[in-house]
Amino acid sequence: MRVILPRALTPLRHRSLRLLLVGQVASNVGDACYAVALPWYVLAAHGGTALLGVVLVAYGIPRTCLIAFGGWASDRWGSRTVMMATDVARFLGVAALAVVTALGPAQPDYLIPIAVVLGAGEGLFLPASLSILPSLVPGDDLEAANALATSGAQLAILAGPAIGGALVALASPSLAFGLDAASFAVSALTLARLLATRPVNALAGGGPGGRDGATPAAEGTMSMFFAFFRSQRVLQVQFLLVIAANLGTNGVDSVSLPALAHGPLHSGADGYGLILAAGGAGALLGSLLAGQVRRPRRPAVIGVLGFQVAAVAILVTPFLGHTFAVAGSLAVQGLTVGFGNVLLYAAFQRLVPPALLGRATGVLTLGMFGTAPLSVALAAIFTRDLGAGSFFIFAGITLTAAILFGLSQKSWRDFGMVSPSAGDAECEAAAAVL
Repeated sequence: MRVILPRALTPLRHRSLRLLLVGQVASNVGDACYAVALPWYVLAAHGGTALLGVVLVAYGIPRTCLIAFGGWASDRWGSRTVMMATDVARFLGVAALAVVTALGPAQPDYLIPIAVVLGAGEGLFLPASLSILPSLVPGDDLEAANALATSGAQLAILAGPAIGGALVALASPSLAFGLDAASFAVSALTLARLLATRPVNALAGGGPGGRDGATPAAEGTMSMFFAFFRSQRVLQVQFLLVIAANLGTNGVDSVSLPALAHGPLHSGADGYGLILAAGGAGALLGSLLAGQVRRPRRPAVIGVLGFQVAAVAILVTPFLGHTFAVAGSLAVQGLTVGFGNVLLYAAFQRLVPPALLGRATGVLTLGMFGTAPLSVALAAIFTRDLGAGSFFIFAGITLTAAILFGLSQKSWRDFGMVSPSAGDAECEAAAAVL
């Protein structure tokens, strides 16, 4: 008897997608273990908070600086190639970290260079990992494939810290680093076995130009990308939305939410953990739901309306007054943002020609991570001067303003619209550039 899979699981019939998901889930679990083990090791091994801060900066700066280059590299050499190369580099870096941490106390002489390597690898890896899916599944499966990839990452985020904490508590940080190194090896091996199907948009090169879907047009200049970006008002609006959303949420997640839990809510560590878990569970459910539903007629409109629900939830969070109520708010935010992200990114992947997808993804990813330092700084100032709830209000209002601006643009309302005319317009614009 033939088994009929739910819509959200139908992309799993593609072997390459299954391999990608296995490798990336393993890698994300390893990263979560690293995130637990690093601060524990540095603080427990006579390193102190100053060294921890320096190590985190040494990781964050190259990551941010190399994101745009990572997008270009993905277009030039193919997403799979870039992902494999960075996985190998990070495997070597974390394996070295596992060895040196087993031998003695924390020292900047090796922690800082390793952090630079890992941060650079992450910056190069991110655009490639976000632009590889259209070469592995047909266009009709993009929503469900993105949902599966996002859900796998969410599951790793939920389970990884528990695994890392157990390894650190029962054994040592070195063992957690060793697991992270092994996860990079698994990811590299699964990537080596990938076979591309076809790009979602055949304008650039007329089909996959190799095992990872690179095309001859991937060697085009950056001027080609900027010409396409200027011709697509909808991409400019999407970039603005990404910046506005992350300008608020980065600071809320990193500063305002823990300040609220520690201060007015008196939640304790267990209550704060419950709040974070609720947000992660909501994001997981939202991603899965987006993969299950049929492609909507106006995905961009539905996506940002979901973001608007999240913006309202952000605004009311500091006034809820109870840990369980705040956890519910985080669950709503995770659900609506997870759902909207899947719809919007699938529309983005259909719009951008394959030869430019890495660079376009790099620009959006830079908008996500590039705003983090400013957002965290603003949240710290707001919280110090105006109270724990003040930055929630700023974040909700900023996101609402960006959403209203987006909805005022016809190009955004028609973004990803299921109609022949919309598809023809996108193809004509891309063809004019390429």
